[in-house]
Amino acid sequence: MSESANRPASATGRREPPPFRMLTVRRKEQLSVRMIRVTLAGDELRGLEIDEPAASVRLLIPAPGDPKLEVPKWNGNEFLNADGSRPLIRTFTPRRFDATALELELDMVIHEGGAVSQWATAVTAGSVAAVSGPGRGYSPSPDAAAFVLAGDETAIPAISQLLEDIPADFEIQVYVEIATPAAQLVLPGHPLATVSWHVLPPGAAPGSALLPALERAEFPPETQVWCAGEAAAMHAIRNHLFKQRGLARSQATVRGYWKAGR
Repeated sequence: MSESANRPASATGRREPPPFRMLTVRRKEQLSVRMIRVTLAGDELRGLEIDEPAASVRLLIPAPGDPKLEVPKWNGNEFLNADGSRPLIRTFTPRRFDATALELELDMVIHEGGAVSQWATAVTAGSVAAVSGPGRGYSPSPDAAAFVLAGDETAIPAISQLLEDIPADFEIQVYVEIATPAAQLVLPGHPLATVSWHVLPPGAAPGSALLPALERAEFPPETQVWCAGEAAAMHAIRNHLFKQRGLARSQATVRGYWKAGR
């Protein structure tokens, strides 16, 4: 259970998120031309519990050009800085948490114009950041006949965790949409997993490679589907799964991780 489960709801009805934990960058690693791993560390990670794969944390980073980090206040609806401005907060899958070393790994997709992309590209050891969480994860059903894991590059950390979490006797189909062949990564091994990479054509809308791949796929009865990526693409995939394939709502978890143009 996340820390926020026991926090009171605000007057507006929105539950206050867990407080931010102040951390520093311990190291970073270039995983591919499109992904950087940033490892955060610090004593304030003590007591953090992440019980499910594909969970989330909020990452707070300093404003561009400012080495200091202001911790924003929750106003009942959103986090705001003291001057009323919005802080730089984005949501990520915590790829790995080491409670002994007090380290938290975040894998970040690098794209042009992104504030966190710019930060991750330039950040050095010792730089400050903060995290809040965790948010909800995903519990693979032990009653599933098989699993389908799908998403764009932002879903790779969660898919990797699920490949590590799903028992070895389950068949898994993995479909990943990437912007370039060079974005492929070596995913965690699973004895019954098949992985296919689908390159998005230049200028095509997100999901233009992933949706056709899922439409062509054959799912065994009682398959459980987990899928995440761009919001509009996930809407189209929901329609395919529920309306065209006729999957029960309990069979599929589809999450919008980001919105094109934002």
